[in-house]
This record gives sequence, structure tokens and C-alpha cells, in this order.
Amino acid sequence: MENFSDKSDFNSPLGVRGLIKICGMKFPENIQAVAVLKPDFMGFIFYPKSPRFAEPLDIATLKALPKSIKKIGVFVNENLENILTIAYKYDLDGVQLHGTELVDMCTELKKVGYIVIKAFPIAEAYNFKVTKDYEGACDYFLFDTKTDAYGGSGLKFNWKMLDEYLGETPFLLSGGIAADDAEAILKIEHKKFAGIDLNSKFELKPGLKNIDLLKSFILELKN
Repeated sequence: MENFSDKSDFNSPLGVRGLIKICGMKFPENIQAVAVLKPDFMGFIFYPKSPRFAEPLDIATLKALPKSIKKIGVFVNENLENILTIAYKYDLDGVQLHGTELVDMCTELKKVGYIVIKAFPIAEAYNFKVTKDYEGACDYFLFDTKTDAYGGSGLKFNWKMLDEYLGETPFLLSGGIAADDAEAILKIEHKKFAGIDLNSKFELKPGLKNIDLLKSFILELKN
């Protein structure tokens, strides 16, 4: 499996390259337009209660994506069989588990060969401690703002709390990242900070990304 923490589209103050994941995609033309921006990951949500629920996706559009863009299916408390069925159907490269999934599921999916991202809701520094059991079972952790729903809140948690994360697994930062956050992101110096996850603050409506806003933001990070 590729080590994606060695690839990215922007430079941090430490000179470490970071990843860009654009999540909540669903519309064919919008998927194609986002692909031109060359994100590292593109996320598709397979949680029926989400306003960004992706199915049915246009398989031809997904097949036309460059191999460099890894297709990630986002699931919430789904059973393993259904995850594998959907991953095979859409030829996904990885899965993001955004519910209360156990370590065993992460291990099984990684064993099959998928990139595994496990999301953790963050409300206080204590929440980082629960990641310890998942060390070695995931390629990345994703730290999102804790809400009653499973992500997509558009809200930030206190990024200063990232200093309390002492694990070895690289992490992606999520939760309310907006176009005016580039400067703050570039100041994050955590050695395990692998990249960012962009979603609701870059949308015209749920699932439809604002291409111009994304483009200018990514260029700001690169420069």
C-alpha cells in the first residue's frame, strides 16, 4: 500500500507535505471539476441519513478519475459485508469509518488492502486517548468536531487540543474548515499532522462543491 503521508499539495512550516481530502461528493460534473484540482482523496458518503448520501453514483465518472485521486467511501456503523460490497461496486481505494466501529473492523479492511481512515469526534483532549487501541489498525485517523450527528456540522473544535494527541498514526483535520483558515492550518506543527478534510464550508449546496472557492484555497495553501 502507498504511503500517502509522503505525498501532498501544500507545505507546512515544517516542510512536511500534507494531504487534501475533499469529501461529500455526489454529482458527476462536480466530481469531474473537483478532480481537476488534483486532491489526494475524494470522499463519497454512504450513510443514508446524510444530506450528502452519494448513491447512486455514476460508475463511469468514478472510473474516469485519475489513479492518483484515491476514492474513499465514508460509512457510519455499517456492517463489514455491506462495506465490502459497496467498495467493490465502486472500485473504492479506501474506507473512512465515521461511527463507533471497533478495531477488528479496521483490521479486517486493512487486511483486504483498503486505505483505512478512522474518524474520532473531538470535544475535549480526553477524546484522543480512545485512539490508542486503534494504533496499527488504521492508515490515518480523522479528527472531527463532536456533534449529535456524524460529521458535516460545519463546526470547529479547538485546534490547540491537537497538541494532546501523542499517538503514532498520522491524522487528518476535519470539522468546519473554511476558506479563511489557510493561515491557521499552515501554522499547525504537529509531527503527525497529515492533511485536511474539506466539505461543507466549500459547498453551494450539500454535495455540490464551489470549485472557485476550493481552487483559491488550495492555491493559498500551496503558496
